[in-house]
Amino acid sequence: MMYIAGVDIGGTNIKTGIVGLDGRVLKKSSIRTGVERPWEAVADDIAREVRSLADKLSVPLAQLKGVGVGCPGSINSETGCVDYANNIGWEGVPLSKGLSDRLGLSVRLCNDANAAALGEATFGAGRQYRDVVFITLGTGVGGGVIIGGKLFEGNESKGTELGHTVIQRGGELCTCGRRGCLEAYASATALIRDTKVAMRKNKDSLMWKAAPTLNDVSGRTAFDCAKEGDPAAKRVVDEYLEALGEGLCDFINIFRPEAIILGGGVCAQGDALLTPLRVFTKNFSYGGEHGPAVELLIATLGNDAGLIGAASLLL
Repeated sequence: MMYIAGVDIGGTNIKTGIVGLDGRVLKKSSIRTGVERPWEAVADDIAREVRSLADKLSVPLAQLKGVGVGCPGSINSETGCVDYANNIGWEGVPLSKGLSDRLGLSVRLCNDANAAALGEATFGAGRQYRDVVFITLGTGVGGGVIIGGKLFEGNESKGTELGHTVIQRGGELCTCGRRGCLEAYASATALIRDTKVAMRKNKDSLMWKAAPTLNDVSGRTAFDCAKEGDPAAKRVVDEYLEALGEGLCDFINIFRPEAIILGGGVCAQGDALLTPLRVFTKNFSYGGEHGPAVELLIATLGNDAGLIGAASLLL
């Protein structure tokens, strides 16, 4: 039996797992990233976790096909280098070589959003499709693209920054420095911001009962209250869905995927999210009913998508 080690590096935690060739996570762990330390210390921790998990499963390292790693930032998967990752403070880090030297195994590295896309396309909601766009709706808007069953990474593996396509010129300021990016309208952060703005303007809104203070506002607040018929909440939700729909139409027009998979906490809304987006994309994608059908789906791998996708790099 052969196995793969998958690693999902985040700004706060690192998830490591031993994954079967069928995509099942057999054993996993989570440790603090500790970004204030040198990257070599983080690599030591990852290597230790891989050895520990393999030992707990009685799997010799020789039975590991290799180690797949998903990491935030600008990644060059050809050189195995983290060129720049601002949220973990890394620049020019030869992570693949560092881990390979520590473990004596082949190591593959890619961007964390691309890893999650590959995981969902290979073993999750998109496993029956060959052309898939994956979008994560979290603190920001990330994503990845699978074309012909293979991960598309672009020039120097720096693609794809789907959250930084502009949907409103001169619009809201984005964290990237531009204005009007999809991330500035369709992230959970943007949804919470717009919910707070609506609450300040509408003191009689039901949203004040759901969130007694602005610090209590979450990505659920507007959706929950819109379901109860609150007009202010419904406006927030409608504007959020329209912004997200515009972005999805752009991706449909560019990539013509068989499916778009949505992940992240906002997707807990299920049909309240999917149903209006299906109508919007059908009405406003180029060609409308005359274009190829595109399935809109909710991701199924949850927090393991990045870990499983990283392992899939070795398949």
